[in-house]
Amino acid sequence: MPDVSSRVSPWFLLLVAVAVGGGVLAALGTPELATGPSVVLTSGIVLLVLGGWAVSLCLHEFGHAAVAYRGGDRTVREKGYLTLDIRRYTDVGLSFVLPVVFLLLGGIPLPGGAVWINHGLIRSRAMRSLVSLAGPLTNLVLGALLSVAVVLVPMPLGLAVGLMTLAFFQVLAFVLNILPIPGLDGFGVLEPFLSPPARQLAARVRPWAPIVLFLLIIGLPGVAQLFFDLGYAVFTLVGGDPRYASVGRAVLMFWR
Repeated sequence: MPDVSSRVSPWFLLLVAVAVGGGVLAALGTPELATGPSVVLTSGIVLLVLGGWAVSLCLHEFGHAAVAYRGGDRTVREKGYLTLDIRRYTDVGLSFVLPVVFLLLGGIPLPGGAVWINHGLIRSRAMRSLVSLAGPLTNLVLGALLSVAVVLVPMPLGLAVGLMTLAFFQVLAFVLNILPIPGLDGFGVLEPFLSPPARQLAARVRPWAPIVLFLLIIGLPGVAQLFFDLGYAVFTLVGGDPRYASVGRAVLMFWR
């Protein structure tokens, strides 16, 4: 009997189909960019970005799990983390719905789900650090690949705007997740090399530190501006076009 723990989930393929369908609509709606986005263009960019973002959530968590599996934690396969099934990455509401809502409301790519790694099975501190790095690095690579694709591959302007917006959110997710704050992947990269007292202190603040960070970004314009400026700087470094991303963000948050 085939091992279903390593199959690609049909739910993941459905998310890919949603993103592809959005890309088709965005391409068809290209002429509308000259006169202002209509239903076709707006729907296309929304579906492309949100569907693509959901796909990237799966790939982010798969990155953690795949590196953990190579590092010695075989339990990730038993838990279904290698199937790219978004339902496996903890709670669907917290892992999928809430990040999508935050993306629509404020353009902030919240960390999605989480895979539960048995760090005691990972063979070295360096490998445990790499497990944490794998997720945000996946976002950065996706952002770079999407940006390069838009630059090198001729495509309708509406599709280019949608893909570049998705690329920007990938880079923004990298910038957010790589911050050395307990509860985020950036701290997980450093944690294996910290002293026991430092890790104990981090464990106490871990449930609250990301919440405080998000409140600062949402509530203080100066912090939000700094965060987005840093995101755009990294985005430009990997080949992104901030002009396309700005147009796409405006379309994505059409309700404003």
